[in-house]
Amino acid sequence: MNEVKERPMARSARTGEAPPAIRKVGVVGAGQMGNGIAHVCALSGFHVLLNDVAAERISEGLATISGNLARQVSRKRISEEERQAAIKRITPADTLDALGECDLVIEAATEKEDIKRRIFGTLCPALRPETIVGTNTSSISITRLAAATDRPERFIGIHFMNPVPLMELVEVIRGIATDDSTFEATKHFIGKLGKQIAVSEDFPAFIVNRILLPMINEAIYTLYEGVGNVEAIDTAMRLGAHHPMGPLELADFIGLDTCLSVMQVLHEGLADSKYRPCPLLVKYVEAGWLGRKTQRGFYDYRGDKPVPTR
Repeated sequence: MNEVKERPMARSARTGEAPPAIRKVGVVGAGQMGNGIAHVCALSGFHVLLNDVAAERISEGLATISGNLARQVSRKRISEEERQAAIKRITPADTLDALGECDLVIEAATEKEDIKRRIFGTLCPALRPETIVGTNTSSISITRLAAATDRPERFIGIHFMNPVPLMELVEVIRGIATDDSTFEATKHFIGKLGKQIAVSEDFPAFIVNRILLPMINEAIYTLYEGVGNVEAIDTAMRLGAHHPMGPLELADFIGLDTCLSVMQVLHEGLADSKYRPCPLLVKYVEAGWLGRKTQRGFYDYRGDKPVPTR
């Protein structure tokens, strides 16, 4: 793919100014979501700076990106030349200060509000005033996170779906202070990634997780109450509802800690008992059985074939 070339953009309804051009993107967090975001940005022609708290995590993220790009080449979705060009566009950034020249920085850290706030407190002073800050949060209030920065007008929710290289959707969420130029620039950026946009209001868990996570939580309650075992529940939803993945298998893929965090946000934010996290989900997280990333969750992944744990 070629380098990003700017096209004329719609002017902001509020300011009358064209949205700022985005050419260089910073990604904070090199884990599953962060490396996926860096992957699609680099493949779409953006220069990317990839940051994490430890150099080895950045190296692991880059190795994952390289492997996933190679897989795309083997499946003839991209060429070898495109793979090499994408890799060259990604630069490790050992500190948040190194992101100072970025036009857009996307935070993709763990789904914990206190951690995100600390990142923004260190990140924002290093950025130019016009730099847009996005968060990949899947559930936390954009307005509240924006208030922890020095630029609420240039702060926006950019929620990618997992796995980022394969999923077509990005949720865009404005905080109460997000200005029109930030919104327009974000939409323009996502369009260059070849993704589709769903605009959500700033309510707990937005659209996708407001619907998806209670379904997963209900599946865990179904297991907890003994209505069916892991295999029966997943088979029922795969074959009976034609879901590509059973809800418990999907929970393991997402990460049980993330599932719990989203359910807690829904329960606290909407004050409705129907969003109460299932006690069994809480127990699995307490045990450190978080799904695929820890090799155990509702399935045990340590052998040749995943085995249900209940």
